[in-house]
Amino acid sequence: MRKKAAKSRRVKKDDMRVEYDFARMPGGVRGKYYQDYREVHTVEIHRTDGTTAVQHFALEDGAVMLDPDVRECFPDSETVNSALRCLIPLIPKKSAMK
Repeated sequence: MRKKAAKSRRVKKDDMRVEYDFARMPGGVRGKYYQDYREVHTVEIHRTDGTTAVQHFALEDGAVMLDPDVRECFPDSETVNSALRCLIPLIPKKSAMK
């Protein structure tokens, strides 16, 4: 007799697993540290041998964070740059006299 095939535990690339969906947790807020992440932040890594490694992270100059809905339409820098180049001619040029 054959056993029923176990349901696949694969998660779609864009779906968040239930255990990581903090919006479902009492007091949980998705994106709570979003603005802090854009600033320089430090991560301490405590190793099993008792040592601690410290790493500093910051967005590189020119790096831009895209909102999830925008990211769906523009998944990589090539598509973002192409779309923005189409908009450049529509931007009014600054006048020489202010």
